[in-house]
Amino acid sequence: MSTHTSNDNEPAALPMNFTGNAGRGNADIKIPAQISPNSSLNEILAFARQQKASDVHLGTLKPIIFRQFGKLKNITAEILNEDQINHLITAALPKDLLEHVDQTGDAEYVHSINGFGRYRMAIMKQRNGWDLTARVIPIEIPKFENTGMPASCASLTKWAQGLVLISGPAGCGKTTTLAALVEMINQSRHDHIITIEEPIEIVYEPKQCQITQREIKMHTLSQANALRAALREDPDILVVSELRDLNSIQLAVSAAETGHLVFGTMNTVNAIQTISCIIDSFPAEEQSIIRNMISESLRGVICQQLVPTKDGKGMVPAYEVLIVTPPIANLIRSNKMSQINNAIITSKSSGMILMDTSLEMLAKQNIISKEEASERAISSSTMLQSIQGRTITKIKFLEAASNKENILNELIQVGVLEEIAPTEFRLKPGANITPEALKMIAKEDFYKIGTILNQLSQP
Repeated sequence: MSTHTSNDNEPAALPMNFTGNAGRGNADIKIPAQISPNSSLNEILAFARQQKASDVHLGTLKPIIFRQFGKLKNITAEILNEDQINHLITAALPKDLLEHVDQTGDAEYVHSINGFGRYRMAIMKQRNGWDLTARVIPIEIPKFENTGMPASCASLTKWAQGLVLISGPAGCGKTTTLAALVEMINQSRHDHIITIEEPIEIVYEPKQCQITQREIKMHTLSQANALRAALREDPDILVVSELRDLNSIQLAVSAAETGHLVFGTMNTVNAIQTISCIIDSFPAEEQSIIRNMISESLRGVICQQLVPTKDGKGMVPAYEVLIVTPPIANLIRSNKMSQINNAIITSKSSGMILMDTSLEMLAKQNIISKEEASERAISSSTMLQSIQGRTITKIKFLEAASNKENILNELIQVGVLEEIAPTEFRLKPGANITPEALKMIAKEDFYKIGTILNQLSQP
């Protein structure tokens, strides 16, 4: 069992037992037909994996809850009482971690079950007692062709040096995407891969590569320490689970500049925000130099979301892909970040795609709903462009917009809509509008306006 604490202070010493279990091999338990508050923690977790849940929620005076396909679902009618949740936690945690939780009130660790894989656990004290949340970690690393990633992403594994970033909100599958790319390298190159993780989630089996996996607060005191040490361990490829502060970003950029291929994840929503976050983490007086460094070392950015399918039986990834070509590098160097999206649109042949385009494609293929696509869009412009030329009645618009006629009038005044009859209008050819402008016009979240226009555009 792999453990680490949530205390920001470095531990005085690392644990003596620092090896982990991959969760493979013969199963230790049998999956029950159904679970109850009297089930063991291992039975609950194995059942969750069988039911394709992504997360498990256990708490005092609450039923057992799974997150399935993006939504929470009560699995039991009965609630867990204080004794039952205490038993689940004390039976699963090693003594030293239990002592730490008693002192600090929370902890994280990885729980392994032979034959049923690994689970990232978070335990905390709360008003009614204990809460335990478990993230189900995939047992097998998916093949690249099964991930849904655009083919251009595979080229990012072929560089000898540089920086590759995978970004997206928490729980969107960044770890799985990163693992698929690392496994491609593992199978095709003869290099030394060092991973620095908190905690180790997916366990790699060396194929062509030598692989060293290190967990913060288990094998090293801090991410910065691990990155500094890694540069002295003859690495070819560094994999950093999350670039979250200036120190780790500095070291990662430096490693990419000095001949290593560095992969890292960030909790940003699109390519522009990811690059800006890297640059803005440095002091203002250093940002010009860093902008030049990033323009030369950044190889690509993969941003993703996990979206519920229209039939409610699964999740599908939507991707934004930026490949750093000379024109893109020049935009970064010149601090013309606002022009990057247009460059992505015009560089489709290079394998680039915007998140909104990906969402729109999934909606047109009837894989996700148009409402879901509109709600998750980064910008409303793609939604507006996709319905150009369609005629919408004024009455229908006002009904959908809760009779806020000022929205309609403002859209006409700024040239987004044009009247073609006393009771009808359509999108003006070539019309475009920024999210900020829509937000100002509507005086509310622009996603709602995008959703309205998208719904009204149906044939």
